[in-house]
Amino acid sequence: MDTKKIHFMDITLRDGEQAVGVIFTRREKAQIANLLAGIGVEAIEAGFPALGVEEKSCVKGVMDAAPKLPSGIPLEVYAFSRTRREDVQAAAECGVYGVLLSISTSAIQIERKFHQSQAWVMDQMAAAIDEARQCGLRFIVSAEDASRTDLDFLTRFYQQAESLGAEMVRYCDSLGMDDPFRAYQRIRQLRAGLRIPIQMHTHNDFGMATANAIAGLRAGAGAVAASIGGLGERAGNSPLEEVAMSLMHLYGVDMDIDTTRFREVAEYVAGASQRAIPIWKAIIGTNVFAHESGIHADGILKNPQNYEVFSPESVGLERQMIIGKHSGSKAILHKFAAEFGIEISNETASLLLEKVRAAAIELKRPLFDKELMLLYRELGA
Repeated sequence: MDTKKIHFMDITLRDGEQAVGVIFTRREKAQIANLLAGIGVEAIEAGFPALGVEEKSCVKGVMDAAPKLPSGIPLEVYAFSRTRREDVQAAAECGVYGVLLSISTSAIQIERKFHQSQAWVMDQMAAAIDEARQCGLRFIVSAEDASRTDLDFLTRFYQQAESLGAEMVRYCDSLGMDDPFRAYQRIRQLRAGLRIPIQMHTHNDFGMATANAIAGLRAGAGAVAASIGGLGERAGNSPLEEVAMSLMHLYGVDMDIDTTRFREVAEYVAGASQRAIPIWKAIIGTNVFAHESGIHADGILKNPQNYEVFSPESVGLERQMIIGKHSGSKAILHKFAAEFGIEISNETASLLLEKVRAAAIELKRPLFDKELMLLYRELGA
């Protein structure tokens, strides 16, 4: 993997909003863009202006907010566009930095969706690029359904985009059909015929979006299009926070992203999209740092690195010591001393543990602090 610089483009405001039932207001789009810029994300897709006047207004709202990175550099705001001149014109009217030009490249979609040929796809792409140039827009060319596209044609498609001035090409695993081994092989072959970077855009239909994005990067891709929390169509996209933390902690890549605000940004996106963050969600779920099992809790108390690869503070969370059926006496001793300011004996902790387990089984959940204190008082200790 080339660890010099991996570029992130956030797609929460476009692909994320294409999740069923999700709608962002103009104000919410501007706020999310500012939050993303604030943590150091360099580029975003702000929306799809060709949808109509409301979407145009939202994209313009993002531009009016003038989001900037911590360094003071303006956030690069792109608009999504089909390879149609009118789509590109709609994007240009919003004053965006650049445009993402997208068209299907797989045989099944060319034939069954467009009823056209590969030559037509090439012509459509060339015309859209010509329009982008006339409008003074930077452009990235995206191959929808790239993972089901014949590699020879996909290579020619990307090479034409490169020859016409594309700054980057996007590889879309639109149906989540890749696996990490296949993604690695395909991106490695594609890289051999290109000078410009490849951007990974992976969907999570088989639960492999993050793995496929990482595999593509290992094969030579230089960028990732991801969303906060993986918000997106159907099963969603690769979550930006998962890709970033994986690169940092599994591959030692130096990321210029403030990961300590991941939970903050995710909470805002969750509220705006009316999609709760699952407590078990990787990286940003509250259960990531919640410990109940006696073996795990004891290991955490001795040294957090026994069961935590990174600290809760590094992603904006807090560690929780949960008292329930699976707890041990060490956790109870710690809970009372650290959180309640009460020193109890080992004997009291053992007696209390019996009551805790019985109550947790009856309630089918861990105990709240008040319940724990009631049990402690019942002991008369």
